[in-house]
Amino acid sequence: MERREFFNLAAGGAAAMAMKNSAEQRWQEHKNPVAYPDAAIEVIDPRFAKYVVVNAAVERLWTGARWAEGPVWFGDGRYLLFSDIPSNRMLRWAEETGEVSVFRSPSNFSNGNSRDRQGRLITCEHDTRRVTRTEHDGTVTVLMDGFQGKKLNAPNDLVTHSDGAIWFTDPGYGIMGNYEGHRAAFELPTNVYRLDPKTREATVVVGDLDKPNGLCFSPEEKRIYIVDTGVPKKEGDPKPIWVYDVDGTRLKNKKLFANMSPGNSDGIRCDVDGNVWSAAGWAGDGYNGVHVFAPDGKLIGKIHLPETCANICFGGTKKNRLFMAASQSLYAVYVGTEGAQTP
Repeated sequence: MERREFFNLAAGGAAAMAMKNSAEQRWQEHKNPVAYPDAAIEVIDPRFAKYVVVNAAVERLWTGARWAEGPVWFGDGRYLLFSDIPSNRMLRWAEETGEVSVFRSPSNFSNGNSRDRQGRLITCEHDTRRVTRTEHDGTVTVLMDGFQGKKLNAPNDLVTHSDGAIWFTDPGYGIMGNYEGHRAAFELPTNVYRLDPKTREATVVVGDLDKPNGLCFSPEEKRIYIVDTGVPKKEGDPKPIWVYDVDGTRLKNKKLFANMSPGNSDGIRCDVDGNVWSAAGWAGDGYNGVHVFAPDGKLIGKIHLPETCANICFGGTKKNRLFMAASQSLYAVYVGTEGAQTP
């Protein structure tokens, strides 16, 4: 079936608000007009200034999720898919109309989503503890649900490499309770895997993180960034985004890229200049939203939101619109850069 036909099937199927209004007041149903430049977009380092579109505001596109996650842009269909994990559904936001509809329900408590180099949807599923691919005709193919004879924990987030390999994290949040999946015993360590979808061969690329979560490649794919959202072992330990050098199918030279304390990161994406845009939350007003780091690891900017942000992606017609899945809502803002490695 043609890809266009699949899209038609799918269509069926902030804080630095130091001004007068608090972040929460701003996002009431009938919010006050936003004065440009939007105070929710904070320049911390002059390097961030060029990424701010001064007459563009942070927009709440929709609200009504329980825990929004895993946004992925389909430019050829002009829509965004994202997960509402506890509601066991995937939702579809249409760019032309702004309408949000159900894309898949039940979704097996889907979490992270991406696309492969053929434009197919790749999904991490908590409940079935697997990584799947949705074909152009709408059928679902299981790519991986176990390793060395044991069940995966609960795949969380993923990214595709230009060679076609799928890199994904397996921290197991979906089996730690019944809210985002179902309670079950861990059978495997909390690994990061590289999966060759052609041979179905999988290898462990990182095995020493407590709760590996969001991940993304640098634009030239020479580095990979991986978030660890585990609980620090002792006071003063970082809440890290790690960076590794990519050596073919292996990783080396692990280094601390950023410390997200007192809050935490989650989903991350790189732009074409190598900046790392990180979802941020769990630390209240002035912290929650998106933190932007230069390639040297310095925090250069923030996008403030009134909700903890779980995951992000670049999209829109020109790949210059940042979509943010944040707790109960979906937000977006136009920025002066484009996402790397889109899809």
